[in-house]
Amino acid sequence: MAERRKFWMRWRVRAGYPVAALFWIFARPSYSSIALGGVVALAGLAIRGVAAGHLRKDRELATTGPYALTRNPLYFGSALLAAGFAVAGGSWADAAIVIAYFAVFYYAVMRNEEEDLRRQFGAAFVEYARRVPLFVPWRLARESTAQQASSLPAKKFSWPLYRRNREYNALIGTLIGLGLMWLRMWLHGRFGR
Repeated sequence: MAERRKFWMRWRVRAGYPVAALFWIFARPSYSSIALGGVVALAGLAIRGVAAGHLRKDRELATTGPYALTRNPLYFGSALLAAGFAVAGGSWADAAIVIAYFAVFYYAVMRNEEEDLRRQFGAAFVEYARRVPLFVPWRLARESTAQQASSLPAKKFSWPLYRRNREYNALIGTLIGLGLMWLRMWLHGRFGR
Protein backbone atom coordinates (compact mmCIF):
# COMPACT_ATOMS: atom_id res chain seq x y z
CA MET A 1 0.00 0.00 0.00
CA ALA A 2 2.75 2.48 0.94
CA GLU A 3 4.58 1.69 -2.31
CA ARG A 4 1.44 2.41 -4.36
CA ARG A 5 1.00 5.72 -2.55
CA LYS A 6 4.59 6.69 -3.26
CA PHE A 7 4.10 5.87 -6.95
CA TRP A 8 1.24 8.37 -7.38
CA MET A 9 2.97 11.09 -5.41
CA ARG A 10 6.32 10.63 -7.15
CA TRP A 11 5.01 10.31 -10.72
CA ARG A 12 2.43 13.09 -10.55
CA VAL A 13 5.08 15.75 -11.21
CA ARG A 14 7.34 13.61 -13.39
CA ALA A 15 4.48 12.69 -15.71
CA GLY A 16 3.52 16.35 -15.95
CA TYR A 17 6.61 17.24 -18.00
CA PRO A 18 5.88 14.95 -20.98
CA VAL A 19 2.20 15.90 -20.75
CA ALA A 20 3.20 19.59 -20.99
CA ALA A 21 5.46 18.83 -23.97
CA LEU A 22 2.69 16.93 -25.80
CA PHE A 23 0.26 19.69 -24.94
CA TRP A 24 2.55 22.31 -26.48
CA ILE A 25 3.17 20.23 -29.62
CA PHE A 26 -0.55 19.66 -30.31
CA ALA A 27 -1.67 23.16 -29.28
CA ARG A 28 -3.36 25.34 -31.89
CA PRO A 29 -4.09 28.45 -29.84
CA SER A 30 -5.77 31.56 -31.14
CA TYR A 31 -6.24 34.99 -29.59
CA SER A 32 -9.74 34.05 -28.49
CA SER A 33 -8.80 30.60 -27.12
CA ILE A 34 -5.97 32.11 -25.08
CA ALA A 35 -8.21 34.90 -23.76
CA LEU A 36 -11.03 32.52 -22.81
CA GLY A 37 -8.59 29.99 -21.36
CA GLY A 38 -6.92 32.77 -19.40
CA VAL A 39 -10.26 33.74 -17.80
CA VAL A 40 -10.90 30.12 -16.75
CA ALA A 41 -7.33 29.82 -15.46
CA LEU A 42 -7.79 33.06 -13.50
CA ALA A 43 -10.78 31.52 -11.71
CA GLY A 44 -8.60 28.52 -10.83
CA LEU A 45 -5.83 30.80 -9.54
CA ALA A 46 -8.33 32.71 -7.40
CA ILE A 47 -9.67 29.53 -5.81
CA ARG A 48 -6.15 28.20 -5.21
CA GLY A 49 -5.03 31.53 -3.76
CA VAL A 50 -7.93 31.77 -1.31
CA ALA A 51 -7.42 28.14 -0.29
CA ALA A 52 -3.69 28.68 0.31
CA GLY A 53 -4.56 31.61 2.58
CA HIS A 54 -6.55 29.24 4.84
CA LEU A 55 -4.17 26.26 4.86
CA ARG A 56 -1.91 25.59 7.84
CA LYS A 57 -0.25 22.45 6.46
CA ASP A 58 0.38 19.67 8.97
CA ARG A 59 -0.70 21.90 11.88
CA GLU A 60 -4.48 21.96 11.77
CA LEU A 61 -7.35 20.64 9.70
CA ALA A 62 -8.42 23.32 7.22
CA THR A 63 -12.21 23.64 7.30
CA THR A 64 -12.80 27.37 6.68
CA GLY A 65 -13.04 29.47 3.54
CA PRO A 66 -13.14 27.26 0.44
CA TYR A 67 -12.43 24.21 2.65
CA ALA A 68 -16.01 24.54 3.91
CA LEU A 69 -17.19 23.82 0.33
CA THR A 70 -14.74 21.15 -0.85
CA ARG A 71 -12.09 19.11 0.91
CA ASN A 72 -9.70 19.81 -1.96
CA PRO A 73 -10.05 23.43 -3.11
CA LEU A 74 -6.40 23.55 -4.20
CA TYR A 75 -6.98 20.62 -6.56
CA PHE A 76 -10.34 22.02 -7.65
CA GLY A 77 -8.54 25.26 -8.51
CA SER A 78 -5.86 23.23 -10.29
CA ALA A 79 -8.58 21.50 -12.32
CA LEU A 80 -9.87 24.90 -13.42
CA LEU A 81 -6.30 25.93 -14.28
CA ALA A 82 -5.93 22.75 -16.35
CA ALA A 83 -9.29 23.43 -18.03
CA GLY A 84 -8.12 26.96 -18.78
CA PHE A 85 -5.02 25.63 -20.49
CA ALA A 86 -7.07 23.03 -22.37
CA VAL A 87 -9.22 25.87 -23.71
CA ALA A 88 -6.19 28.07 -24.44
CA GLY A 89 -4.57 25.23 -26.39
CA GLY A 90 -7.45 25.25 -28.87
CA SER A 91 -7.12 21.53 -29.54
CA TRP A 92 -9.34 18.57 -28.66
CA ALA A 93 -6.23 16.39 -28.45
CA ASP A 94 -4.79 18.81 -25.89
CA ALA A 95 -7.97 18.77 -23.86
CA ALA A 96 -7.98 14.95 -23.84
CA ILE A 97 -4.33 14.81 -22.73
CA VAL A 98 -4.89 17.27 -19.88
CA ILE A 99 -8.13 15.63 -18.68
CA ALA A 100 -6.59 12.15 -18.76
CA TYR A 101 -3.53 13.27 -16.84
CA PHE A 102 -5.59 15.05 -14.20
CA ALA A 103 -8.09 12.19 -13.81
CA VAL A 104 -5.40 9.52 -13.49
CA PHE A 105 -3.08 11.25 -11.07
CA TYR A 106 -5.07 13.70 -8.99
CA TYR A 107 -7.87 11.39 -7.86
CA ALA A 108 -5.25 8.98 -6.49
CA VAL A 109 -3.29 11.84 -4.90
CA MET A 110 -6.43 13.22 -3.20
CA ARG A 111 -7.27 9.81 -1.75
CA ASN A 112 -3.68 9.33 -0.56
CA GLU A 113 -3.67 12.69 1.16
CA GLU A 114 -6.99 11.87 2.81
CA GLU A 115 -5.44 8.78 4.38
CA ASP A 116 -2.76 11.01 5.91
CA LEU A 117 -5.36 13.49 7.19
CA ARG A 118 -7.45 10.68 8.67
CA ARG A 119 -4.40 9.39 10.55
CA GLN A 120 -3.37 12.85 11.71
CA PHE A 121 -6.75 14.32 12.68
CA GLY A 122 -8.85 11.20 13.36
CA ALA A 123 -12.51 11.75 14.20
CA ALA A 124 -12.36 15.46 13.34
CA PHE A 125 -11.41 14.58 9.75
CA VAL A 126 -14.03 11.81 9.52
CA GLU A 127 -16.76 14.26 10.59
CA TYR A 128 -15.45 16.91 8.19
CA ALA A 129 -15.33 14.39 5.31
CA ARG A 130 -18.91 13.38 6.08
CA ARG A 131 -20.12 16.98 5.65
CA VAL A 132 -17.96 18.31 2.81
CA PRO A 133 -17.56 16.79 -0.68
CA LEU A 134 -14.18 15.44 -1.83
CA PHE A 135 -13.71 17.60 -4.91
CA VAL A 136 -16.60 19.42 -6.59
CA PRO A 137 -18.42 21.90 -4.31
CA TRP A 138 -21.88 20.65 -5.35
CA ARG A 139 -23.66 22.70 -2.76
CA LEU A 140 -22.73 25.80 -0.86
CA ALA A 141 -22.51 23.84 2.39
CA ARG A 142 -24.69 26.39 4.22
CA GLU A 143 -25.57 23.97 6.98
CA SER A 144 -22.00 22.88 7.65
CA THR A 145 -20.74 26.46 7.43
CA ALA A 146 -23.38 27.66 9.91
CA GLN A 147 -22.62 24.75 12.21
CA GLN A 148 -18.91 25.48 11.92
CA ALA A 149 -19.38 29.17 12.64
CA SER A 150 -21.23 28.43 15.85
CA SER A 151 -18.66 25.95 17.19
CA LEU A 152 -15.31 27.24 15.92
CA PRO A 153 -13.55 30.59 15.92
CA ALA A 154 -13.75 32.22 12.50
CA LYS A 155 -10.56 32.09 10.46
CA LYS A 156 -9.95 34.58 7.71
CA PHE A 157 -7.71 34.61 4.67
CA SER A 158 -4.06 35.20 5.55
CA TRP A 159 -1.49 36.71 3.18
CA PRO A 160 1.38 35.27 5.27
CA LEU A 161 -0.12 31.79 4.81
CA TYR A 162 -0.48 32.45 1.07
CA ARG A 163 3.23 33.30 0.92
CA ARG A 164 4.31 30.49 3.27
CA ASN A 165 2.43 28.00 1.09
CA ARG A 166 4.23 29.51 -1.94
CA GLU A 167 1.01 29.87 -3.89
CA TYR A 168 2.58 32.68 -5.91
CA ASN A 169 4.33 29.89 -7.85
CA ALA A 170 0.98 28.94 -9.41
CA LEU A 171 0.60 32.52 -10.65
CA ILE A 172 4.13 32.56 -12.07
CA GLY A 173 3.62 29.16 -13.72
CA THR A 174 0.31 30.26 -15.23
CA LEU A 175 1.83 33.42 -16.69
CA ILE A 176 4.70 31.39 -18.17
CA GLY A 177 2.24 28.83 -19.54
CA LEU A 178 0.06 31.46 -21.18
CA GLY A 179 3.20 33.10 -22.56
CA LEU A 180 4.14 29.77 -24.11
CA MET A 181 0.66 29.57 -25.66
CA TRP A 182 1.25 33.00 -27.25
CA LEU A 183 4.64 31.74 -28.52
CA ARG A 184 3.01 28.58 -29.93
CA MET A 185 0.38 30.69 -31.68
CA TRP A 186 3.08 32.95 -33.17
CA LEU A 187 5.18 29.99 -34.33
CA HIS A 188 2.15 28.26 -35.85
CA GLY A 189 1.17 31.45 -37.67
CA ARG A 190 4.70 32.14 -38.85
CA PHE A 191 5.82 28.62 -39.81
CA GLY A 192 2.50 26.76 -40.11
CA ARG A 193 3.54 23.99 -37.71
